[in-house]
Amino acid sequence: MKVLVIGSGAREHAIAHALMRGDSVSEVTVAPGNPGMELDGIRTTQLNPSNHAALIDFVKNNGYDWVFVGPEVPLIEGIVDDFAAAGIKALAPAVVGGGCLAAFR
Repeated sequence: MKVLVIGSGAREHAIAHALMRGDSVSEVTVAPGNPGMELDGIRTTQLNPSNHAALIDFVKNNGYDWVFVGPEVPLIEGIVDDFAAAGIKALAPAVVGGGCLAAFR
């Protein structure tokens, strides 16, 4: 399974690192990532998290199975809705009943 992680902070670094250790995950890429991720062997790509069309094209053209969205700004900008409209599974934090959880859409 191939996974794209969106973000560049410590949270996304930890998530990408954990995903890489999973038996069912063959590839993890982080957009845009950071140099520390690359030092840990995590692949990065310099796509802007606010450029939803470019991210959708990247996922489709490179055969990614799903996307994890970490940063708040792309969430507020509706990236999960855009992925869903394009037929791409996205996992992101969601507020449900006053609490926060991660939910696929």
